[in-house]
Amino acid sequence: MGRPGSRETALEELPQTTLRWLSGWWRIILFGAQLLVLTLSPSSYKRDSRGAMARHLYLDTAPTLPWFTVLSALISLVIIRIVLVTSVSYGLSQYALEMVVRVLVLELIPLAAAAFAALRCTIPNAAELVALRARGGFDVLRESGAEPLVHEVLPRVAAGVFATLMLVAMSCVVTLLLAYVSVYGFIAGGFDNYSHTVGRVFDSSVALIFVLKAFFLSVAVAVLPIASVLYDGPRVRTRTSAEIQSLLRVFSMILLIEAAALVGNYS
Repeated sequence: MGRPGSRETALEELPQTTLRWLSGWWRIILFGAQLLVLTLSPSSYKRDSRGAMARHLYLDTAPTLPWFTVLSALISLVIIRIVLVTSVSYGLSQYALEMVVRVLVLELIPLAAAAFAALRCTIPNAAELVALRARGGFDVLRESGAEPLVHEVLPRVAAGVFATLMLVAMSCVVTLLLAYVSVYGFIAGGFDNYSHTVGRVFDSSVALIFVLKAFFLSVAVAVLPIASVLYDGPRVRTRTSAEIQSLLRVFSMILLIEAAALVGNYS
């Protein structure tokens, strides 16, 4: 049993903890609004800014895309095989392809791509920004007349969004190809049935929800880590670092977006 004093202290600190939690999310919302304004502003795409953005787009996407595509292909192949064998054994082979598309393409691959992009790209980018600010890099940029949000933050956020969307798109295409080959083999005779099944899954509402889900996942993965480490106030009496806090926020938002997508798809 806990000590009565510790429970009383926790209750006394609950309003302050709740206020810090709400203020942290409010700062993230304001940060996202700033980035949206900068994204729509033509002044953010001058020659030096375009070079920085192109560099981050390449560095965050090119090294990650092949490895994740291969990994997702291997895992998808195993899951496809399990689903096919199980459906045949229960006499439900006519539903196997639809189940593969719904489970892998609609649900698992976007989640895996968002988590992979967060761990591989956006959280390390957030750590780089913290180190740059600690070395005085932001002050140097301001003294030279440059805005750190435009030259350092926006390219990393854009790269995180782009990398996540590319991981989702490429992995979904590869999984759909693997599903076709696993069911019909290397022949073109099953393309009509295959396209009909995939089209039945991806009707207009499901396709819209899928696109929105991929977009919001990419934005959450790109914005939350950087906003958490740059704009969170100092935390009192906490053992979690800013990086761990950003990781928790990212995965909680991923789960929230997935829950909303599930409600939209199956309600």
